[in-house]
Amino acid sequence: MKKTTAVRLAGTAVAFAGIWSLWSQGQRQPLTMEKVSANMYVIIGNGGNVAVLPTTEGVIVVDDKFAQDAPEILAKVKSVTDKPVRYVLNTHQHGDHTGGNEALLAAGADILIQKNARANMVTNKQPGLPPITFGDEAQVFLGGKEVQAHYLGRGHTNGDAVMYFPSERVLHTGDLFVNGGAPFIDGANGGSIKEWDKTIAKALQYDFDTVIPGHGPVAKKADLQKWVQTIASLRAHVKTACAGGPAEAVKRLDLSDLGMKSSPMFERGIPGMCQELSQ
Repeated sequence: MKKTTAVRLAGTAVAFAGIWSLWSQGQRQPLTMEKVSANMYVIIGNGGNVAVLPTTEGVIVVDDKFAQDAPEILAKVKSVTDKPVRYVLNTHQHGDHTGGNEALLAAGADILIQKNARANMVTNKQPGLPPITFGDEAQVFLGGKEVQAHYLGRGHTNGDAVMYFPSERVLHTGDLFVNGGAPFIDGANGGSIKEWDKTIAKALQYDFDTVIPGHGPVAKKADLQKWVQTIASLRAHVKTACAGGPAEAVKRLDLSDLGMKSSPMFERGIPGMCQELSQ
């Protein structure tokens, strides 16, 4: 890769990180918490969905939204248990999923993230770097409960992990699955429209009933199965639209038959998708 291209891509990565943060915060919503199983909760609103699993020895959390949300997340955790947050598992590096890392590290939690996602955080100069990384998988055991982190391949970024809760039969997908909107393919941080559906297909091997998406309402396994076909159809739509170039693709792309509306973040990913699909 030529130096000028590398510099351009690095700059794009930083720009996407900032755009994602600003756009998501502009859509700020109050936080709500609901049960997803007998022992587990999800916190929804203003950024990525947060999974909360209280145990007798402490709490395991997946993702932590924006920095300003950390006090409210901790307050909601405290409303269901008097135990501290011991572990946070980040699904990927975007600031609406890792923004609370600094506060939770200060509160004594250990934070884990896939190694590619941490490298992206370093490149993008993001705060709250997790001190622990993993490659293909990791397990956290606490108070008789287990959470498995699995890296299954590229999709939304090159460092997305799904978090599997065997005892609860729950899977947290991060932004590999968003329920109710068009996905963002972050090509600047290694995302891939070519590989995304194959990555999700691997996640379906786990034994779960309930899916916590990166954004949107809690779903079922059948919804994730449908998402595999949706991503494949989306890729075909984008490839056709890209025939006239990225600028024209934004105008020509119609997602209505997929039950989606375009969004600023989706449109910002189109040039990267066109480039990948042309190779």
